[in-house]
Order: sequence, then C-alpha cells, then structure tokens
Amino acid sequence: MNAFNLKHADERIQVTRDGEIAIVTIANPQRRNALGRQMRLTLRDTLHHLLVADPDSRVIVLTGADGQFSAGADISEMVQRTVLQSREILDESCQVVRDMLGGPKPVICAVEGIAFGAGLSLAVATDYIVASSSARFCAAFLRIGLIPDTGILWTLPKKIGMSKARELLSLAREIDGVEAARIGLVNQLVEPGQALAAAIAYAKELAKQPPLGMALLKAALTFGADDMDAALRAEIDFQPLLRQSKDHLEAANAFIEKRAPVFTGQ
Repeated sequence: MNAFNLKHADERIQVTRDGEIAIVTIANPQRRNALGRQMRLTLRDTLHHLLVADPDSRVIVLTGADGQFSAGADISEMVQRTVLQSREILDESCQVVRDMLGGPKPVICAVEGIAFGAGLSLAVATDYIVASSSARFCAAFLRIGLIPDTGILWTLPKKIGMSKARELLSLAREIDGVEAARIGLVNQLVEPGQALAAAIAYAKELAKQPPLGMALLKAALTFGADDMDAALRAEIDFQPLLRQSKDHLEAANAFIEKRAPVFTGQ
C-alpha cells in the first residue's frame, strides 16, 4: 500500500518505486481494473501527492494490473443519482486530469490489454503512452448513452487532431495498439507484455532532465500553446526564470567541463 497517508485510501491503487520513478498501478483485476468511486478518489489523492508533494519522485508511471490497463468507470456503481451528485463525481475525475496535465512532473502511461472509456481518458491525459501491439482502445461512452468525459473531449483532439478524435468519440470504435500508434495516440509500440518495462525505461530518461525546466515546459504546453500569442507569452514568462536557476548554471558548467550535469530542481 502507499507509503503516505491518504484520506481516501483504497488498496486497489498501489504505489511502488524504482529509484526516482513512482509506479502507480490500478489493481482491480476482477473487473478489468474498472474504477469505482473510492478507487478514483484514492487515485486522485495519490497522483496529487506524487506530483506536488513528494520530493522523491521525478516521474510517475501509470499502469494496470494483470495485463489490463482499465475498463473505465465501474458500471456496477452507475446507480440513479441527482444532477448535483453526478457533478461532484465528475469533478473528482476531472481533478485527476488537471493534476496530470498541469502538474510539474511527467506522467507516462503503460497500456496492456484494454483502455476503454475513462481508462482511455486517463491514458490520453498522460504525457506519453507506451502500449503493446495487442492493446485495445475504445472511447466507449456512447455505447452506454453518455458523452465522453474525464477530460477526453479536450485531450484527444489535442493529441490526434479533431477529425480523428471526432470519429473515435462518435463511433465508439475499438482500435488496437498498432492503429493507435499509426494515428499518434500511442507514442511507443512494444511487444505484448513489455509496456511497463518500456515505460519505466523512458521514465528514467525523463528523470535525468532538470525538474524546474520540465515543470515549466509542461505548464507551457498545457496552458500556453493554444495560439501563437499564448505560446510566445509562455516563453517570455518562463525562460527568464529558468535562466536564473541553479540547474541552468549547472548545465552550462557541465557542458564546458565535458561532464554529465546533476540537476537538483533549483
């Protein structure tokens, strides 16, 4: 179980470590890692802690247990609710997306098996997706009479373009890992069973980057790249701050001294 105290602790959200890499596993294999409300709350709290408050983690890897990523929301919990109750639950899921997109650390997704519904939404909200060729992706929301949620109305068009996103969201088409890589949904395609190892390897490369620079790069890409003026403003706002950082000075000295830099996030 998590080494830190969580208000909404659910043991089906598990955290392990590989050096500076925090591996978050959705572990509800009896339901193909479907996410009930208690699990979503624990996932929200866990990711927020790792992204914002944990000094030992530089990169987060999100994956699923037993050869599946996630079937999405647990349909068995979709009982009749008031509009206000549903809004509260959706806000909890949206906070996970806000933290992954706007948080200061990279989040890598390792997908084996299925990433359906909100499971696909979570994957698309990460910075980089590694998937096996046999993985399957589906924005299955319309199959149960709902519009896509958990941020995917914004994240999917940003990742693969509006035309293809409209097709996948409207038709609830299922595609495999090969097709997902072809259209740019998946960044790295691997053999079945290798997604987590490849994601960790990529995470270790990212962990070598300067943390402050990475944090501001993520902020620029998430909040400052919707149009030219916003992108240029992000450069003007962020670059002078980074030029004052100890990591920038360390990188310059390391270049002159022909050695690898050691970044501290300062």
